Amino acid sequence: MLDVRAPLAVKIIDANPHAYEKLVVEGGTPALAHEMLDGVQPEQLLSRPTASPVAAFAMLAGLWLWHDGLDECHKIAQKSPEELHHSALNLHSKAPEMCENGGSMQSMENSKTINHLELQQMTSTLSFWHAIMHRREGDFSNSKYWYARAAGHPSLPSLAAAAADLVKRAPADKALLRLIMSGWNANAFVDLVEAVEGNEADNRRDIAVQLQKLEWNILFESCARAG
Repeated sequence: MLDVRAPLAVKIIDANPHAYEKLVVEGGTPALAHEMLDGVQPEQLLSRPTASPVAAFAMLAGLWLWHDGLDECHKIAQKSPEELHHSALNLHSKAPEMCENGGSMQSMENSKTINHLELQQMTSTLSFWHAIMHRREGDFSNSKYWYARAAGHPSLPSLAAAAADLVKRAPADKALLRLIMSGWNANAFVDLVEAVEGNEADNRRDIAVQLQKLEWNILFESCARAG
C-alpha cells in the first residue's frame, strides 16, 4: 500500500525508538514531544493534497499520543469534527500556499461544511483516540465510555486479525484470549492494561505493549488513508 505519510510524519514517529512503551503515562508532556510537534500543522503530515482536514487533525492527535503528550492529544480528540473542519478552514485562509515541510492543502473553497459520511467516520475516529488517551492516563472507566462511541470503526477488523496473530503466539491465558474471542474486545484490553500496569513481573505486560503499538499503528494508518 502506498505510504501517504509525509517525511515529517515519519521523522516524528521515528524520533524516539522507545516511544509508546508506557502503558500508563505519568508526568507532563516530554520535551521531545514539544520539540517535534510544536507548530506542526495537520496538512504537513500528508504527502498528498488533503482530502479530509479532520483526518489530518486526527493524525496530529495520534502523534502527540505517540510521544506521551496526553493533554495535547486530548485537546484535539475532544473537539467535534465540525470544530476541526472550521479550524482547518481558518488555517487555509491564513496559509493557502504549499506547506513548507511536505504535503499541500487542497482547495477548500467548496468545502465550507463537512459532509455526513465524513462526520460519522471522524466522530468515531476521534472517539477512538479519545479512548486510548484516557486509558493511557489510567482513567479506565472513561476509556471504556469512549471506546463504546468508537464501536464499528472501520479499522477494527484489521486490528482484530492482527491482534489474534499476536495473542495466538503467546502462552495461553484467559485474559488474552478474551481480547479476540469475538473480534477485538477493547474493554478487555483496558482491563488487561489495568491488571498489568506497574507489575513488571507480569509476563502479559510485554504483549500488552505490543498490542498497544499495534492498535496505534492501525488507527494512525486509517487516519492517513482518510486524510
